Amino acid sequence: MLPQAADFRAEADALHALLATLTEADWARPTLFKRWTTNDIVQHLHAGDLMAAASVAGENPFRQMRAEIQSVRDNGLTRVEETRQRLGNPTGERLLDMWYAAMADLCEKLSAMPPDTRLKWAGPDMGVRMFTTARQMETWAHGQAIYDLMGVPREATDRLRNIAEIGVRTYGWTFANRGREVPGPAPYVRLTAPSGANWEWNDPSTDNVVEGSALEFCQVATQTRNVADTAIVATGAPAKEWMRLAQCFAGPPEDPPAPGLRHA
Repeated sequence: MLPQAADFRAEADALHALLATLTEADWARPTLFKRWTTNDIVQHLHAGDLMAAASVAGENPFRQMRAEIQSVRDNGLTRVEETRQRLGNPTGERLLDMWYAAMADLCEKLSAMPPDTRLKWAGPDMGVRMFTTARQMETWAHGQAIYDLMGVPREATDRLRNIAEIGVRTYGWTFANRGREVPGPAPYVRLTAPSGANWEWNDPSTDNVVEGSALEFCQVATQTRNVADTAIVATGAPAKEWMRLAQCFAGPPEDPPAPGLRHA
């Protein structure tokens, strides 16, 4: 299996194990992510995996699905409402089974593709490896709200390397997505992996650098934590501005949670 697909599958397996313990009431509880319930979050993940599968099927199926989504949104529905309507509003155990089966099928399809394949998405096109990593990132990031809701400790693993990679690569995207000039060269990034290994990106620097734990960097890049609630150290104006606004996912600009809103 494509290594990134194996990591995506492992990330989903870990989330599935938590979701399988939830009661019907737990699925309906609002999280600290925009007050979305666990049902809302898993529906969102399922919808994303179905869109990814459409992209794998070809440019036309992907464009058709995007058009269907937009036609529903044009009726004044929110993203959550559109997803509920289009999926038939599955909840709880039924939703869990639907999401997990579609995710597993997507992993197999991604693994069967030539590694140099380019795939369409809501943002820029991506190679199959980064496309697969993006699905892992979404699963990991949205899953965090459920771990937080349930008060369950989450094991950090070196699968985070993929998410850190997409976080580093989207330095310029963070600003371009907001219609802003990039404030300077990409910072040197030095992170400590869950295993204790050191991960580094970009040219070494002492005055434009982001350093700390890989876990917290990934939390900031995916906007599951405000950088003020972490021990991440950003030195230099570009690094500080990046960590204040970091967004490694596609879609319109989003702001990170307010300091103190989401924390361990």
